[in-house]
Amino acid sequence: MSGNPFFPLDEISQDSNETQTMIIPNVDKAIYDHRRKMADTVVDYREMRMRYSCAIKEVRTKFDVLNSEFNVRYQRNPITSINSRLKSSSSIMDKLARKGLDFTVENVEDNLYDVAGIRVVCSYVDDIYLLAQALAKQDDITVIKEKDYIKNPKPNGYRSYHMIVSVPVFFSDQTKDMAVEVQIRTIAMDFWASLEHQLKYKQEIPNQQEIVDQLTACAEQIASIDKQMYQVRQQIELSEDLPTEEEILFEKLRRIDIATNE
Repeated sequence: MSGNPFFPLDEISQDSNETQTMIIPNVDKAIYDHRRKMADTVVDYREMRMRYSCAIKEVRTKFDVLNSEFNVRYQRNPITSINSRLKSSSSIMDKLARKGLDFTVENVEDNLYDVAGIRVVCSYVDDIYLLAQALAKQDDITVIKEKDYIKNPKPNGYRSYHMIVSVPVFFSDQTKDMAVEVQIRTIAMDFWASLEHQLKYKQEIPNQQEIVDQLTACAEQIASIDKQMYQVRQQIELSEDLPTEEEILFEKLRRIDIATNE
């Protein structure tokens, strides 16, 4: 599709059979071949988006399983929420253009690692590393890249733990390794990032540098609060009487009964 203007692919009719059988008399063969190629590209693109959507489901299920496991073993859920998103067609095209690449399915899969994204929000900072390590240890997960913006925040104060992972997705005729971007952060980090994202795209803000400085200061305060909340939790856990093995067993059995009845 190099050299052609792009348009929202999601608006194109999905009736590929009609496209394939529609041969209009007196239409130049080159024009027909071009339209046929475009239709095939649209079908391939839709299938690619479906594969990324399935990859999101695979990784999301892994986090759901980890959350359930930790709930049984440690009597608490490290994950408060999981959100996912599939990059829009316009964003994909813009990113390929910035890289100087043509819009093809191959270029998307080979050069973009954030088409599929999952954001996991935790209560405490230590949960972030616990979940990241647990995900990376799984046999069918390959970690492509990791960036720790918690220990090394961005200049504006942004904090989060980023992973690019590859997960196999099993289809009827093939198995495809698909890349998924994973962001793991605390509730406080997510709150700050959401507000910063909203403000960043507002145009013609007076005293913009002052606002940037204030946001950076807020990020530092939020990081301090995260640290304090973790310390409070540790103090509470240390002050609790350790349960006996028998009490742990009964608690696990009680939770099994609750899960079965739900």
